[in-house]
Amino acid sequence: MKKPLLIVDGYNMIGAWPELVQLKNKNLMEDAREDLLQSLSNYAKYEKLPVIVVFDAQFVPGITQNYDKYELEVVFTEEGETADSYIERIAGELNDVMTQVSVATSDLAEQWVIFSQGALRVPARELQKTVQKTEEAIERKQESIKYANYRRNSPWNEEQLKELAEKLKELS
Repeated sequence: MKKPLLIVDGYNMIGAWPELVQLKNKNLMEDAREDLLQSLSNYAKYEKLPVIVVFDAQFVPGITQNYDKYELEVVFTEEGETADSYIERIAGELNDVMTQVSVATSDLAEQWVIFSQGALRVPARELQKTVQKTEEAIERKQESIKYANYRRNSPWNEEQLKELAEKLKELS
């Protein structure tokens, strides 16, 4: 089975996810990037999925770099290279017999190039819904752990709880 890899067009997501669009419109691009990275990090960790997030350097001049943040690989392209061209290049390089690359973007031209290289596409809205479902699953898991701990810390043991349940049935 192929190992999955997700490549995300960062500014494409910021321009499509409503909560990130609001930050962008308030000139809070750094906050929008941080929120995106945190959401993708939770998703990647929960799904055990490697994720590369690519941003155009044109929005952050002089920051051409790659680094790991929140267990994601974050790439700011060189000033002469767009995020689209970088994504198209690495999607072609990384999509092989062992790796199935998916690219999250709603850019139709980029999607065609990605398809031609054998990679899969994930529209921005679809990724947002998937990330939201993962966040909800994480919250449910946290709640179940929280209540499991209440049961463990209960002064009643299992046998006493069964007796209480039987008494409750008798009284009902």
